[in-house]
This record gives sequence, C-alpha cells and structure tokens, in this order.
Amino acid sequence: MTPDDGLARDDALDVVESVLSRVEDDPMPAPVREVWVYGDVALGLDPIRRLNVYLTKDLLFETSEVDSAERFGVEGIGSVVDAGWAERFPEHVRANDAGYAAPERCLAAHLLPADLPVHLEVCNAAFDDNVTRRLEGALARDAYDEILDPRGVQLWGAGRRAEETLAKLRDGALPFPTLPEALGMLGVDEETAQTAATAMQDRPAGEGRSVRGDVV
Repeated sequence: MTPDDGLARDDALDVVESVLSRVEDDPMPAPVREVWVYGDVALGLDPIRRLNVYLTKDLLFETSEVDSAERFGVEGIGSVVDAGWAERFPEHVRANDAGYAAPERCLAAHLLPADLPVHLEVCNAAFDDNVTRRLEGALARDAYDEILDPRGVQLWGAGRRAEETLAKLRDGALPFPTLPEALGMLGVDEETAQTAATAMQDRPAGEGRSVRGDVV
C-alpha cells in the first residue's frame, strides 16, 4: 500500500484498539476523559485517507514541582504534564515551539504510530461541544477547511470502553448522514453546507502522525 492509498480499515481499527488499551492501562501525560473517532473511519470506508482520533483531556489535578528543564530538557513537567508519566516514558516527552511541555504532543507520541496517516485532536471540551464551537468560528471566517467533521463515535468514557459500539464500528454498521446533511443538522444552510463539505473533503490527507491541541 502506498501513502496515496491511505490506511486499510483493519489496520486503522487496530490502531484505535491500541489507543483504547493504552488509555485504559498506561499512565497518561494528562487525564483522558473521552476517546472518539470521527470522519472516514466512522463511516466504514476502506481504505481510510486518514484516521481521525479525538481525545477530551482534563488538566492535572495534582501537580508536583520538578526541575523538568534539567531532567527532561523541557519546562512544565509536573505542572501541565504528569511527572510520574514522564519518568516512566521519557521517550514520549514533547514540547511546543516555546520549549514548554505540550500535553497534546505527548499524548500523540505515546498513543499513535508515527509512520501512519493518523491525526489526533486534543481538547478540554467534549467532542460535540468542540464541533459546535469550531463550526461557529470557521463559518465566521469562511475557513471551511477548519471545521471538525461532526460524524463521530465515542469509544471510551467514564473509565470504560464502549464494547458494543466498537463491535459495530468494526462491522461498519453505524449509520451516518452525508457530510452536507450532518452540517445541515447543525444549522448550516444547504448552500454553505455543500461548499463547506467540498472544502473539508478537498483538504490534503497528509502523511504520518499529526496533532492539534485546542482549548475552549
């Protein structure tokens, strides 16, 4: 399979199950509240141009003071990224462009393979809430390619995975509307929904792992 072919559905779902297992079993750089997948993988497509995963994370509830610049080469370990996690998984510590620990980049490094077309969205807000906020902002700027595909499936929350939903996802048995229809259900007029859907579908799939952190 070449990069242009995308990702085989079975391989994509194996990645998803690996993410769920790690969220369940491993310490995380920041508390993970929900795991969703959205877009092509939710629709049952095969192959998938890009696997899209969404995490809802919380801030650290207990922080510790450590000399993270000396020990890990970045600031912020113990305040925005869990120090115990960093001690156990130093190879996954990542910083933003300012040299400060970036929870979303740490999560991506810990959870996702670097060589597959997988995108991770990390936000403090639940998926549905962020879809609405992102949609409002994108429509106000005519930045349609920034819209988050609302066709999502929650696979983990309240400390447990949604086994029945995961099985239906494996079978491609979850019904979803077309993208313009889904946007219309969120109040977007028909013409704008068609234009936005085209812009979203035309954006490059990209190669390898990517991550976006958001705070609302």
